[in-house]
Amino acid sequence: MPRIAAPTNAAQREQTQRKILNAFGELLFTHGLPGLTMTDVARTAGVGRTAVYNYFADLEQLLVAYALDETGRFVVDLKARLQGIENPVDRLAVYVRAQLEDLSRRHLPPGPAMRSVLSSESFKKLGIHVGELNTLLMDILRDGMEQGFLPQANIEELVQLIHGSMTASAARRSADTPDEDHISSAVRFIQAGVGAAFTAGGRPVRLER
Repeated sequence: MPRIAAPTNAAQREQTQRKILNAFGELLFTHGLPGLTMTDVARTAGVGRTAVYNYFADLEQLLVAYALDETGRFVVDLKARLQGIENPVDRLAVYVRAQLEDLSRRHLPPGPAMRSVLSSESFKKLGIHVGELNTLLMDILRDGMEQGFLPQANIEELVQLIHGSMTASAARRSADTPDEDHISSAVRFIQAGVGAAFTAGGRPVRLER
């Protein structure tokens, strides 16, 4: 029997791993984390239970891998969306909108729930991309202050307030309000909350010194 070339074998492993991660995300969305088993994941992915364990030692490792994959792709997409946008207030809008859209469709449990099921070591691994997001937001706010579009303030405190506002806004989603209306309102609320000002036409303006 001819040997399988390494690239083909690697591609097969990557495809199987992707099936497992996609199945896990689907189950998180439809059934939630409590009661979820590796057998459920294997059945949904269409692979053997042993195959799942070949990639992930347990459900916690699978959850961390899924979370890192989801947040990693989100960070890459967000950076791409921010490219070419010069005005920091507009960049803030893109950042907030992307976060709210992600929160509205994400399959991951919220932070406190994640902390309750993960070891402290595993939870720390998730901080890699959280740190990247914080850095992006801090850079946006710093640019806004330096260019005169935002008043001077404690940037770290603003980051906490913005992320808290976004989490609260996502939790207040209502079936009676279209997502676009809800997100647009939240974006403008957060922009105003950090001190941005706008023309009558809705364009950001520099603040009077």
